[in-house]
Amino acid sequence: MSETLKRLAEVIESRKLANGGDPATSYVARLFQKGDDAILKKIGEEATETVMAAKDARVDGDASKVLYECADLWFHSLIMLAQFDLTPQQVLDELARREGISGIEEKAGRKLAQREQDELQKP
Repeated sequence: MSETLKRLAEVIESRKLANGGDPATSYVARLFQKGDDAILKKIGEEATETVMAAKDARVDGDASKVLYECADLWFHSLIMLAQFDLTPQQVLDELARREGISGIEEKAGRKLAQREQDELQKP
């Protein structure tokens, strides 16, 4: 895993309230304090800003805003992962698992697994 992602994940983890994060001095701790909905709302905002930056770049050829907004989106996604006790390494492992698998095949496999799970849960 990228050392940058690893360090950032460690800092984010340290900002959790249970780990001593202080909402008075930390933006990340403040998001953790507000909970899932605030974190998810922020990801939605950043995703929209990323899309809009990409649309602008398509017109004006300047991709610098895409990079900036994507960094914001990744950052807030890392906060969401931490909120659910997940790590960037787990995401990288999932991407590695999918490597070489057609997206169509991967999606079909997930649907099949879900149907099988649903069948197991029927009375």
